[in-house]
Amino acid sequence: MTRTETAAPAPEAAAGIAPQTRRSLGHWRTDPLIRALGMLALSPRRLLWSVLAGAATLGSALALSALSAWLITRAWQMPPVLDLTVAVVAVRALGISRGVLRYLERLITHDTALRGTVHLRETLYLRLAEGDPAAAARLRRGDLYARTGADVGTVGEVVIRAVVPAAVAAVLAVAAVGLVGVLSPAAGAVLAGALLIAGVAAPLLSGRAAAAAEQAAVQTQADYADAALTVLDHADELAVAGRLTETLDRADDRQRRYDGAVDRAARPAAWAQAAGPLSIGAAVLGALLVGITAYPHELTSPMALAIVVLVPLAAFEATAVLPEAAAQWVRARRAASRIIALTDAAAPATDRPRADVAGPDGPPDDQTSVADPTPGGPVRLRAAGLGWGWPGGPVLGPPLDIELEPGARVAISGPSGIGKTTLLMTLAGLLPARTGTVTVGGSPIDRWPADLLRARIGFFGEDGHLFATTVLENLRVARGDLSADHARRVLADVGLGPWLAELPGGVDTVLVGGAEAVSGGQRRRLLLARALVSPAQVLLLDEPTEHLDDASGAALQRALLDPDSALVPREKTVLVVSHRLPAEVQDQARTITLA
Repeated sequence: MTRTETAAPAPEAAAGIAPQTRRSLGHWRTDPLIRALGMLALSPRRLLWSVLAGAATLGSALALSALSAWLITRAWQMPPVLDLTVAVVAVRALGISRGVLRYLERLITHDTALRGTVHLRETLYLRLAEGDPAAAARLRRGDLYARTGADVGTVGEVVIRAVVPAAVAAVLAVAAVGLVGVLSPAAGAVLAGALLIAGVAAPLLSGRAAAAAEQAAVQTQADYADAALTVLDHADELAVAGRLTETLDRADDRQRRYDGAVDRAARPAAWAQAAGPLSIGAAVLGALLVGITAYPHELTSPMALAIVVLVPLAAFEATAVLPEAAAQWVRARRAASRIIALTDAAAPATDRPRADVAGPDGPPDDQTSVADPTPGGPVRLRAAGLGWGWPGGPVLGPPLDIELEPGARVAISGPSGIGKTTLLMTLAGLLPARTGTVTVGGSPIDRWPADLLRARIGFFGEDGHLFATTVLENLRVARGDLSADHARRVLADVGLGPWLAELPGGVDTVLVGGAEAVSGGQRRRLLLARALVSPAQVLLLDEPTEHLDDASGAALQRALLDPDSALVPREKTVLVVSHRLPAEVQDQARTITLA
């Protein structure tokens, strides 16, 4: 007997879900905003409490409207005062409870959103730190700051301004239609139709209008952030070059373009906002006509008629914020798409292929997970026929051959703008080689796991960031177990001993404002000290003596490139990039000149 095997159906197919529905579900699961909201790791319990608090807040307003309508019409009948006592007390209680519940709702909702934002930003930082470094290196600084800062905040705000308000509006709409429908089914149907217009049609219109205008605003915002950061980081250099005014004007122009795009986005949204008052008017007039027609047959008391007419006024309070919620959803989706693109590009190290870093010829094709047998051992870095450059840009060269054996001291010089920093980033594995190959220990550099590669090769850029924390913690960025005594020795080696002695707390002194707390030369020496404490065996130093006087800079360069110097252990490899190399340094170390 021949046995025929068939593939097991997918869970959706087994459940009888149509192909179109399965495609919709797949699109929903891959939606960038849904994925970003998943990265918020929102607590279902906290989210439920937020919705319940919001529903209770607006429910108080709905109950207050219904009770007030009953109280007014009942008082008109002049009953005994004691008949109204409970209603009067309930009206006061509902009025007070609305404010209290609103405060609790805001407190719980913001706490939920902020916790999620912290988790998302932490996840993003970890992904960038542990994943492919080229994902962040390819971005402009302004774009990277926007994605890790403003975009994360925008995704967090969607919880406050869209997710919770939409859930609250749904709960309140059902309650309002149910209350009115019990008294008059026709009036309930009118209210349901008006709520659909205000709660569904108006947000859809607002969302589509915001999507069309947001497209123009996204690029202008990134351009402005990039121009502003250029001015903040390089104001002195731009002033010396006579280009500061030009750069400021360019930043102002981009800000005006951004403001114009935001204004254009607000105009269509205003029409969507108008749908709310129109729906309220239609619901009230429709309920009034139905109530007059039904009274006294269906609505047998004046109190019921008043409730049917006045309750819709409170029912639309929840839908009033939904057009803005739809616009926020659109903005958050665009922000989430940029965040997800960044996290996908920076795949975790565990998702990258692993290499046999000990083999001189690289790993076999079928070997994808081999542990590093020589942690902390010497590393040989080699580039053959290397052409470098940013992805999508021109290839820089001519092709370069570099052999960095363990303990080598090499200097690369060339004029500004020739591509020295880009070359270092390529050698560090931060950017892919445009032509040729880069190997580490005989294995292609792109086959190395990111965590092992970062432990072997350290790139220290001239624009390294100083954090608003202590001097010691700024050095521990490169080595987490650095002791205070070791930090003091290294700071003294780079010429910061007298400066450190003047600080009130020594290495425990907080640098208020980060780089703003030090001069340009002190900042450069701190960044050099950070590089020297790194456990990396290959140090790629980008302009380590910039902003220093000629004598100090030359002395540091000689110490960095002298194998017998105590500044860098002999077994470590040092590659220094500088646009100015003293003559004695060029005679001392192997020098590569880029022209």
